[in-house]
Order: sequence, then C-alpha cells, then structure tokens
Amino acid sequence: MALEIVEGGATVGAVFEKLFEAVVDARNKATQFDSSLQKLENRLTFIKPCILQMEKLNDQLDRPKEEMEKLVRILKDGEKLIRKCSNVSCCNNLMKKWRYASKIDALDDSLLKFFQVDLPSQMEILAIFKSDRFSLISNRGVSHKYENLGSYEATDPPALLVGLDVPLKELKRRLLKDDHETGIVVSAPGGCGKTTLAKRLCQDKQVKEYFEHIFYVTVSKACDLIGIINKLYWHNEEQVPVFQNEEDAVNQLELMLKKKLQYGGRILLVLDDVWCGAESVLVKFKFQMKGYKVLVTSRNEFRGFGSTYNLKLLNEEDARNLFCRSAIPEGGTGSSMPTEDLLNKIVRQCKGFPLALEVVGRSLHGQPVEIWKSTLMKLCEGQSIVNYEDEVRNCLQSSLDALCDHKDIILKECFMDLGSFPEDQKIPVSALIDIWADLHKLDEDGVHAISNLHKLHSRNLLNLVLTRNGANENDGWYNDAFVTQHDLLRDLAIYQSTQEPIQKRKRLILDLTGNRLPHWWSNEKQLQLSARLVSISTDEMFSSSWPNMQIPEAKVLILNFNHTQKKYELPEFMKRMDKLKVLIVTNYGFCASELTNFSLLGCLCNLKRMRLEKVSIPTLCNTITELKNLEKLSLVMCHKIGQAFASSTTQIPEMLPNLREINIDYCNDLVELPDGFCDLVRLDKLSITNCHKLSALPEDIGKLPNLEVLRIHACTRVSKLPDSIGSLQKLSVLDITGCLRIRNMPTRIGELQSLRELQMRKCRGLRELPSSVTDLVELERVICDEETAQLWDCFMHLLPNLTLSVPEEVFNLNWL
Repeated sequence: MALEIVEGGATVGAVFEKLFEAVVDARNKATQFDSSLQKLENRLTFIKPCILQMEKLNDQLDRPKEEMEKLVRILKDGEKLIRKCSNVSCCNNLMKKWRYASKIDALDDSLLKFFQVDLPSQMEILAIFKSDRFSLISNRGVSHKYENLGSYEATDPPALLVGLDVPLKELKRRLLKDDHETGIVVSAPGGCGKTTLAKRLCQDKQVKEYFEHIFYVTVSKACDLIGIINKLYWHNEEQVPVFQNEEDAVNQLELMLKKKLQYGGRILLVLDDVWCGAESVLVKFKFQMKGYKVLVTSRNEFRGFGSTYNLKLLNEEDARNLFCRSAIPEGGTGSSMPTEDLLNKIVRQCKGFPLALEVVGRSLHGQPVEIWKSTLMKLCEGQSIVNYEDEVRNCLQSSLDALCDHKDIILKECFMDLGSFPEDQKIPVSALIDIWADLHKLDEDGVHAISNLHKLHSRNLLNLVLTRNGANENDGWYNDAFVTQHDLLRDLAIYQSTQEPIQKRKRLILDLTGNRLPHWWSNEKQLQLSARLVSISTDEMFSSSWPNMQIPEAKVLILNFNHTQKKYELPEFMKRMDKLKVLIVTNYGFCASELTNFSLLGCLCNLKRMRLEKVSIPTLCNTITELKNLEKLSLVMCHKIGQAFASSTTQIPEMLPNLREINIDYCNDLVELPDGFCDLVRLDKLSITNCHKLSALPEDIGKLPNLEVLRIHACTRVSKLPDSIGSLQKLSVLDITGCLRIRNMPTRIGELQSLRELQMRKCRGLRELPSSVTDLVELERVICDEETAQLWDCFMHLLPNLTLSVPEEVFNLNWL
C-alpha cells in the first residue's frame, strides 16, 4: 500500500522517528535554537499518534502514493536540517543563526500545512487525533471546552458478517440514487445488527467514493441537539461556535454544510441509535440540499423524517450459520456434538436475532449435550412472550441463567453490576476493580476481576478491550483497559435488577431524564432501601435539588452526569450512607465541572476508594477535614489538582492518613506534586500517567518507605528521577515508559534491592545506564525498546536472573 512505498523502503513511521530523535538531540546541543526546536518538538508530539496509526491503517485509508512521498520528503529534509543545526556553534554569526531558526520555523509550518490543508482525506486523520485520550491543541481556535469530544467516524464493523449482504446492497442502492430522498431510517429491534450495517456502509468503497464527507454520530437516549452539532463541528475540525440557542445552532450547521457542498462532493450524515421521542430533533437535520443525505438507525420508525428500511431478522439458513460459528468448535465431532434436530430447535428459539444467536451459541460452545437440552427447555418456557424485545430478553436470559449454574456465582453478579454505567459509554476496568473489591470481596489487584471479565467476554456478554502493549498485566495496572456492552445486554442487566420490590433490590439503578424522578422518591413518605449498590445517572437537563433518600446499607455509590453547568453538587443524602466504601463520580460532558458540597465526604467514615473523572476540585482540602479510612484515590482528567492541595489548611498526611494508592491520569494542569505527598508513609502505589505538564518528581520521594509500585508513564516533560529514589527499599515495579526527556538513570538506582520489574519503553532520550545497575540482584525483567536494550547488553552477564523483553509495538484503536 501507499504508506509502505516510500523512498529507500523506509516507512513513514521510521522516517518520522529519525526526525523526532534529531530534534530531541538538537535541543540538548544547539541551545541557541531552543525556542524554535521546542515549538517543533511540540508539533511532532501532537502528530506522532497520527503517524503511528497511519502505518496500521494503510489498507483502510488507501492513501495515494504521492501524498505519502510528499510527507516523507518533508520529514527527511527536516532531519537533515536539524542535524545541521546541531553542529552550529554558539560562536557563529547572528545572521547564520537567524537563517537556521527561520528554516526550523518553516519546517514546522510545512508540517502544519500538510496535516491541515494538503491532506485530502483529512477527516480520517482526525479520527485518530480526536480521542478522549488525546488533547489536540491546534492553531485553528478550537475551544478548550471541546478538546475531549472524541472521534465521530464509524469504526470498523466485525470481520465476519452474516445475513447483511442483501440489506447492504439495498441500502446502497437507495443512498447512491440521485433523488430528493433526504432521510432514510433503518429500523429493527435491538440486537439485529443496525449499527453493524451502518458501519459497514460507511466503510464501503462505493459509498466512500460517492460521499466525500461522511459524518457518524452515536446519539443514544440523551438526544441533545446542540451536543450533536458540536460534535459535527469538531469532526470537521471547525472552530466550535458559541450558539445562542438551538435555532442558531441549526442555522450555523446548515451554512457550514452548504459551504462544504459548494466545493464539490456529497455529504452523508449517519445518526446511530436514535431513541423514541427524538422526532423533534431529527427534523432539524433534514436540510433540503442536493448531495446531502441522512441515515438514521433506531428501534423505532420515524415516518415524518424519511422513508423506512426495515432490517429483517435472519432467515433460517443465515441464523444457523451465525449460531454455528459461535456454538460449534472448529472441526467439532464426537459424542458431545448435538443432534441436528436439537441444534435446529435452539436456533429457531432464537427467533433470528443475531445477538441472541451469538450469545446463546457462545454459552453452549464445547458444552455437553445435556446442557444443550437444558438450554432448549429454558427457551421453550418463554413461548408466551410475543413482543420482540421480550423475546430477545427471554432468549438472552438462558445465557444469563447459565452463569448461575456456574460454580462461580459471582460471575452473574458482576454482569448485573455493568448496568450501573450509562449506555454507549466505555466502562473503565479500574472502576470495576474498585467496586468488586468491596462489593464481592474480590482481590484489590484485579486478578479475579479480569478473570471474570474474560469469562463474560468469552460468552459475548460484553467486550473487553485491553490496550496495553508489552507490560505485565498481572501487576494490577489497568488504566487503559475498558469494557463495552451492547445496549440490549445492559437492558437485560437492569431488567433483572428491577424484578424485586424497590425496598429489597440489591442494586438501585436510576437513569433520570431532566428533573423527572420516580414517584417513590418524590413522595413525602420516604422508603428505606436495602440496596448495596446505588447508581444515579443524570443528563444535561437535570437541575433540581436532590431529594432525601434512605439507603443505609449502600457500599457503592456511582454518580454519572452529563452536565452543561459549571458546578455539580454532591447529594446531601450521602451524609447518612455510613457503610459507603466506594464512591465513583464521572462527568460524561464536554468540559470539567466543579464538584461542590465536598464537605459531606467528611461524614463517610468508612469510605475506602474514591474515583473522580473530569471534574474540578479546587477546594478539596479546605472542605474535607479527614478521610481516615480512604485507601485509594483515583483522579482522571481532573482539573486544578495542584490548587486543590496547595490551598489546603489541613496537611495531606492528616487528611489522608491511611492512603495506600494514588492514580493520577490525564490531569493536564498538574505541574508538580503538592507538598506533603511524600509524607504519606502508608503509600504503596503511586501512578502518574499522561500528565504532560509534570516536569519533575519531588526530591524527597525517597521518604515513602512502603512504596512498592512507582509509575511515571508518558509524562513527557519529566527529565530525571530524583536520586533519593534509591531509598525506596520496597519498590518492586518502576515504570518510566514514554518519559522522552530522561537522559540518565539516577546513580543510586542500584540501591533498589527489591526491584523486580523495570518498564522503560519509549525512553528515547536515555543515553547511558549507571554502573550501579549491576547491584539490582532481584531484577527479573526489563521491558524496553531495541535501542535501550543495547544499553543493557554489557551488564547482562552480571545479572543472571534478568530477562530483556522487547515487545512489538501494537497500536490498538479500539479505545478511540
């Protein structure tokens, strides 16, 4: 493909790496150009993810050879220029220095122009950048408020598709017809493959050639008009305007789309998973413009919006084919194989629903015939249900019942807990580990939790995505791992949770729309609930004050919100949750909201784990007196952390006397750790990851006598480790992966007598290792790149227990 055919056989990624290394090296030698080189290094840092992903996606992107050759020329010429700059002496005349500085600035401009102007398929590049795991700061004025919007292009559908060839052909015919039909609604019950069909359409070669611009947005239950339009602007790399109201937003969107049509090409807008009641929002996207079409997928028909394409269930042949792919081992034979009659009866009970066929099939994979017969009997018991959704639920129920037959009864409980998180959102594995450690007494390191997730994944009851590459997943760090789940499976978990009276439910899952509360909650006479897990999700329209609630047995509280307001108030009823051990607060909105009413956390005397995501906590220490039992604190994409602790009137060790683990991830305004962190004497795990403004660790970090795991992962401005690190006698895992500016390891590193594992991939600035590494007698594994491995070669004969691991880079796009 085009990305691989470049001058000299080198890949784009390899040429890019040479330029990046040259810039890092030049910054250390040619300090007279530091300002220009720093600007260029920042530019390269931001485009690096795109370069790396392009090499993995070349078959899908199908870029013209000429485009990539131009990029390679820019990168190669740039490397030659930077190498010359490294040799420019400080004594050279000012004119020569000015000339080289101007050339560096011109190189930066060339890169910017290529990725923003010259690249014809620019939207495919943005799909890589605009992830909630990257903060893209461009020169085009995109508001900081929307820097975490994420990618809004269709991801790849499953590799194996059954029964969708005819629907794909028919929909293509209607979409590619040059007529006045603007809107098409693909309608079917949940689990029939509507989203899979829409994604396949977006990736179809004919569709991509016909529509130059394809926009894909997952709408879900919260159908927010302005939110969708914001996503479309961001998808198009346009500056996101400040809309006065919905009418203004629609008008500006129409102008933007017309402008794109004026330059040629056609537009396809895909609105996936639109819920009932969204007619008033859909009609806003029905612009009468030639070359513009909208495809909607929904469980409902919106006749007023456009024509309907009813996606049919699978016929018997396709249903059997799909079921057998999941249920029958490859080359399966023998006494454990079901009879044709038994297999066909189970397939017929699945009613042609793709999701039901896959899930039930996976639950029977490799099982004895008796389990097949038992499953058929359970399915037959639901013949009186006539509604399609109920039929699917009844069909899936047999797989859920199979979990009860499993010796590990916790497996079903874990599945049921997944309904506590909002629809169409990624569920962090680290949050599940926190919940299950207290709710189901699983281990705190997550070994059993990951095991259960693998089991549920193997039964198609969820999708588990482990994005880590080259690290030992048994060390308990799963910050980048997440779970996704089909809407219908989430509905099943919630349905099961509601089968008991409200007072007796083990899980209380509330998904609030606006200020509409359940009648039992708004009544003056309050019920006393026995739920052990409480999940409350609110949308951007929620503004009412929290009513009282009596949930004295609750151990886990999950607050999910999607807020457009600047502040989010913690509910007062938390004061009386004496047994609460886990608190998870997650903001799914575009910008961080400030948490208020923090003082009530001081009433939670048994709170052990707290996870806060995308919130601002500027007054944390002034509002909390003491959390004496808090053992784990996780802060993800939080703002004003430094301010939260710096303005404290209470010393951190006094406020958090038993804190054992801290995780700080993607907190982009963290410059340094606050004073007092190194006095947390019980701390045994400290993870600071993807904090790109963190410049150094505190010099007295060696005062943490119980620290066993230290991660400074992808903190690109950290240039050295404090020498006092040698005092960490219990440290067993050290991770400095992605710390590009570290040039030397501390001389006292040899004093880490308990160090077993050292992760140091992508430490391209590292030039040498101190001779004291020969004293690391317990070191068993070093995970690094080939260049760093060469630095270890001369010490290997002195470290007989050491194994060097140089993993192949795998860039996983599943989390986009």
